[in-house]
Amino acid sequence: MGDFKVITSDFLTLQISTSKNDISFAEKRFPKDITVSDLKAKLELITGGNCSTMQLEAYDKDNRLVCPLADDKKLIGSYPIDSGMRLHIIDKFLLKNELDSGDVEKFELSQEEYSKKSDSVRAFLQKNKLGQYNDDFRKKKEKLEAEEKDLVEKINVGSRCKVTIQNSSPRLGTIKYKGTVETLQGYWIGVHYDEPLGKHNGSFKGKQYFECPDKYGAFVKPNVVTVGDFLRKIMI
Repeated sequence: MGDFKVITSDFLTLQISTSKNDISFAEKRFPKDITVSDLKAKLELITGGNCSTMQLEAYDKDNRLVCPLADDKKLIGSYPIDSGMRLHIIDKFLLKNELDSGDVEKFELSQEEYSKKSDSVRAFLQKNKLGQYNDDFRKKKEKLEAEEKDLVEKINVGSRCKVTIQNSSPRLGTIKYKGTVETLQGYWIGVHYDEPLGKHNGSFKGKQYFECPDKYGAFVKPNVVTVGDFLRKIMI
């Protein structure tokens, strides 16, 4: 009998999640030969988290924990994870999605007061040249933001679209907004779905970005949006 060789892809396609999903994140494709540290840098742009405080866990399709990605220097391909799995982000400084205390009054410092603190997360990052204060990371982030902005500029408000997110059926809708969303990293597309499959009424964190009925609106990343002449679904 001849020798058999198992050939695997050089890339992993993973679903990204955080502890609270106010926003739909796309499945993302990553090369297996990047380190966990480089992976975190890419995830910072997608989620708005901070790569220096980020912890990663991989879950299988049955939502069972496979392993933590605990060593920043290891290649992600060295972990027992496959395409289709979910990469979960734990980050106590992921303010945009993780902190939600309901009606509890929040104590907030002004930017000026915060910048004066020597024991803040920002001060730690600046001192150690981590995250956005690292020149190499900042250049990579700027490049990714430019690519994302280019995608958004090619999409026209008012166009019909299909949104395709892993583990969900394709959703049809109309593009109602494109651009930045306050407190979130990068660029976003606001979609009015044909059916009540969304999260909100076109508002986020108290700011109205577009108008639609409640549960018909969503903000998604531009790479999950396909523009085309999609027929509108009519609810009977």
